[in-house]
Amino acid sequence: MSVPAWPATSERRARAPRRGPARRALSSDGRLGAFARRLNARADKLEAWRPPRGAGVAASALIILGSIAFGIVRGDHVDEAVGTLLTIRDDAAGMAGFGIAGVALSGNRHLNRDEIFAAAGVTGHTSLLFLDVADTRARLKTNPWIADATVQKLYPNHLQITITERTAFALWQKDRRIGVIADDGTVLEPYFSRRFLGLPLFVGTGAAERAKDFLTLINRYPDIRDQVRAAVLVAERRWNLRLKNGVDVRLPEFDVERALDQLVALDRDKKLLSRDIAAVDLRLPDRVTVRLSDAAAQAREEALKPKTPKPKGGSA
Repeated sequence: MSVPAWPATSERRARAPRRGPARRALSSDGRLGAFARRLNARADKLEAWRPPRGAGVAASALIILGSIAFGIVRGDHVDEAVGTLLTIRDDAAGMAGFGIAGVALSGNRHLNRDEIFAAAGVTGHTSLLFLDVADTRARLKTNPWIADATVQKLYPNHLQITITERTAFALWQKDRRIGVIADDGTVLEPYFSRRFLGLPLFVGTGAAERAKDFLTLINRYPDIRDQVRAAVLVAERRWNLRLKNGVDVRLPEFDVERALDQLVALDRDKKLLSRDIAAVDLRLPDRVTVRLSDAAAQAREEALKPKTPKPKGGSA
């Protein structure tokens, strides 16, 4: 059996298919054709798509609303716009029967109904349905007179507010302005009214916060307390007492009880505070310094002057 011989090398090369540029061009043309067919198919689908009814109106509305929102933000009218929307919402709830028809108040003595409503943010447009109880309570407590508050919604259209007011404790003077403070130093009113005329007066930076403790101390010395017109905090460190007769009592920074005990003893035994003096200095533990009033000092100076003997009458 004979085996056919392989053709010569040159003949094999002639028969082999060519893999040159022509084949690569055909392959590229095939990919481009497939891409074009897919693109045409998508274009046909897009052409066949029809938008739903009203899409144009909706798009126009979105454009208008977007323009309005941009104008509100650009013109810094966000708060006004939000307030208007909230009013519309509450009015709608009111029309549904959830408007506030009545408010029951209790616990108020210094504040009237209008002041409480203003602090709570309750207006004629407020609806019970959308009232935030926690937010209303927080609003009420921003008023310095209100120490605590309770807010209850009584559906469908009633509101109950119970407040706990702070008590006017003392007057506080700072920078020549007098206000009313509570015992914790809260400024209840930044001005002075005659109904608080009988309250004790504290003066100086930091005196409002320290008034309660100092008044507790002074109350243990009623004979001194009844003569005090004002307590002045000096450099936020120590107190001076300005008495009703104009005498200044300078107390030490520490061991104030010792100084007050000493002052009570001096006034009881020597009537010190009734004398013609301007100030009593008790800051040093081992001595008491007293400054005379101007009139008393001048009288004392005149009394200490040496007297010139009178010449004898007649001439030699």
